[in-house]
Amino acid sequence: MFARTPRLTLRPGWPEDAPALAQAMGHESVVTKLSRAPWPYREEDARDFLMRPRTTTDVVMLITSLESGTPEIIGGIGVHPEGDHYELGYWLTPRAWGRGYATEAGRQMVQIARYALGLKRLSAGHFVDNPASGRVLTKLGFTPTGRVEPQHCRSRGHEVPCVKLELDLDVAHAIPLAA
Repeated sequence: MFARTPRLTLRPGWPEDAPALAQAMGHESVVTKLSRAPWPYREEDARDFLMRPRTTTDVVMLITSLESGTPEIIGGIGVHPEGDHYELGYWLTPRAWGRGYATEAGRQMVQIARYALGLKRLSAGHFVDNPASGRVLTKLGFTPTGRVEPQHCRSRGHEVPCVKLELDLDVAHAIPLAA
C-alpha cells in the first residue's frame, strides 16, 4: 500500500531502507517517545523491523519527503492490531519536527484505516512527557479517554505514564482530507 499527500509519500519499508531508517530513527529523543524501540537504535534493529512479517491489517509505512529533491525517510506511521482494538502510532526524525508532517501523514493514515481497512475505531496514546504528540492526535480528531496508564518503554527500560485517546471512524464523523 502506498499513499501520497501534498508533501509526503507513505510507503512500505524495504530491507535496503535499513541504513536510512536507522539514521532517521536513531535519536534518543525519538525512541524514548516510543514503546517498542530499543536504545541505541542500530541498523540491525531497522533491518529486523523491516523484515518483520505483517498481516493485511498491520499497516506500517515509512514517511518520505521530497523537499530535499530526493526521497528522504523522515518518519514512520502505522495502524496495527493491539489486543481487541487497532492503534495508530507514528514518529518523525527531529529535523522534521514542527513542520506539520505528523498531522499530514496522520490524516492520510486515518483515511486508510477508515476506508481501506474498514475500521470503526482507532486508539492512540502518547507519553505524558510528549505533549506535542497529543496535539497532533487532537488535530486528527482523537479525544482523550480520561485514562493515563503505565506503558512499558523499551528504550527507557521502565513503565511511563501514557495518555490514552480514541477516534470514532464512522464515516458520518469523518474529517475532510483538506481540513
